[in-house]
Amino acid sequence: MNLTDLTLGTRPAGRTALSARWIVAHANGRHHLLRDGEIVIEGSEVLYVGERFPGEVARRIELGDMLVSPGFVDLDALSDLDTTLLTVDYGPGWATGRVWPRAYVERGPYEMYSPEELAFQKRFAFSQLLLNGITTALPIASLFYREWGETVAEFEAAAEAAGELGLRVYLGPAYRSGGIVCEAPDVLEPIFDEARGLRGLEDALAFAGRIAGRHQGLVQAMLAPDRVETSTLTLLKRTMAASAEMGLPVRLHMAQGKMERRIMAKLHGMTAPQWLARHDLLNDRLIAPHAVEAEPEDLELYAAHGVTIAHCPLVFARDGGILRSFRRCRDLGIRIGMGTDTAPPDMVLNMAVGLMTGRIAEGGVKGIATSEIFDAATISGADALGRPDLGRLQPGSKADIAIFDLSDPRFAPTVDPVQSLIFGATGRVTRAVFVDGRLSMRDGAVAGFDVEAGRHRAQAQFERMYAKYPERSWGHPRLEDMFPPTYPLLDIA
Repeated sequence: MNLTDLTLGTRPAGRTALSARWIVAHANGRHHLLRDGEIVIEGSEVLYVGERFPGEVARRIELGDMLVSPGFVDLDALSDLDTTLLTVDYGPGWATGRVWPRAYVERGPYEMYSPEELAFQKRFAFSQLLLNGITTALPIASLFYREWGETVAEFEAAAEAAGELGLRVYLGPAYRSGGIVCEAPDVLEPIFDEARGLRGLEDALAFAGRIAGRHQGLVQAMLAPDRVETSTLTLLKRTMAASAEMGLPVRLHMAQGKMERRIMAKLHGMTAPQWLARHDLLNDRLIAPHAVEAEPEDLELYAAHGVTIAHCPLVFARDGGILRSFRRCRDLGIRIGMGTDTAPPDMVLNMAVGLMTGRIAEGGVKGIATSEIFDAATISGADALGRPDLGRLQPGSKADIAIFDLSDPRFAPTVDPVQSLIFGATGRVTRAVFVDGRLSMRDGAVAGFDVEAGRHRAQAQFERMYAKYPERSWGHPRLEDMFPPTYPLLDIA
């Protein structure tokens, strides 16, 4: 049999054996490479990993020159249409709609997408994650084009999308107590509405209480205060207290940008990690993207309190930013998981960029080993969520599996399959994905979603939103002046 004999979107009945040239197997607390091995899944779990299974199976699928891997864990997974693309090659954020001008705030911010459009975006984004071998995701979206925060209604729709497409997710609508306003060119001021932020937290907690365990456990809850500079102390204290009581992970963006540093210095006279540490708000349930602006003292605080860094190298490398450094963080004992945070949500490409920038930061291969970046995308992300049953393939683990095609001639010659995958720098070779034992993606097709039609719909939505950027940008410049093309357009009239 082969993969095409399985029904997309379903969990095969009985035991299914997958034989492949290479399997990333987990044993004795670490990944190992298994050559010409077999993995057997039964129901939602891995039953066996090793040489040919001696027991009875309902079907045996010969994959050939493939790499069978744990599915990737994405701690900062894009779940909207990517507006970070409008920050690269263009002006500063205050001039290109990334910070609201005062005039826009006074007229009243509004939702730039309809509820139906927001629900579609989650489905579209989830399909893209599956296409790239990501099996567990913590969705992230921008609030720049929102009225204020995310809504429970769109996350109810997100939960249904995850269940239908077959993606493991941790969901929680983002909430905030404040925002940043542009008063004049490069003059940025925080504004706050703490009551509104606390209402957002209460909505998120009620949602978390309802959502956990839906779709046979695929859907779990998290808490997602938007960014540290838009959060008040009361909001974060209540968030962390609720996290401790309910056992929920918290994702809070901090140590990620120069604007944040300026605002935190103005408001609190210190960096964000130092401010949270002063108020006993750092802990091992906290996932903190991206640490590219972290001071040495900040990293030491992360290490002392068990904070996980969600490392998203691609989105920062586009602007010349890197984590300084992966090696320093690991030497301190900081757990580093991976995120994508941009389009394409390509974890393999992120691992490649993370490997290169990690070595650049330390002046050589001692900066990061290939195994370390792969561990970050699998084991470490799972451990950040307290899920030893994810991110590894061993008996008893969840059958969350990504299958990569190494038969492409561009991979020749191959010395090591994991090295070849990462050095190849593309997740486009993802052949199939199982989540919880269910075949969620095969050969570019996603269960319950028309990928090609979705691409066209996503582009049309983005263009409608993009056309509104001048009205929410300082000075209301023309769109063509805000985002000029790479080369002048050729006039052939």
